[in-house]
Amino acid sequence: MLAPKKQKFRKEFRGRSALKGKAYRGCYVSFGDFGLKALEAAEITSRQIEAARRTITHHTKRGAKIWIRIFPHKPITIKAAETPMGSGKGSVDRFVATVKPGRILFEVNGVEESIAKEALQKAAQKLPIKCKFVGKTV
Repeated sequence: MLAPKKQKFRKEFRGRSALKGKAYRGCYVSFGDFGLKALEAAEITSRQIEAARRTITHHTKRGAKIWIRIFPHKPITIKAAETPMGSGKGSVDRFVATVKPGRILFEVNGVEESIAKEALQKAAQKLPIKCKFVGKTV
């Protein structure tokens, strides 16, 4: 699973404004020929990213170059079951990537458009948001 090697602080606030608005960075296909674009805002876990990556790799028969354009930097904490109120913040459970609408999640290069489209659509089914297949704009 993806997780940061090093962090300045172990725990983080959830934040409210992280999912508001549209993505202005990372909203164009830059590296590959085809991409998967997010249409909704969400927090995508490292497990979901890995599941989508494996789907793309499997469907392209390892013949494509894949770029993962999101990274789970944000730690999400959970308190143990039946813990009373107070007693501090819970321990880190997982890492998530905050995604805004318009963000490119994955890019693919080195395969035909039909194969790339099918692979990215299957990967989109593994994610908790609506996505669309996009090509490179010149």
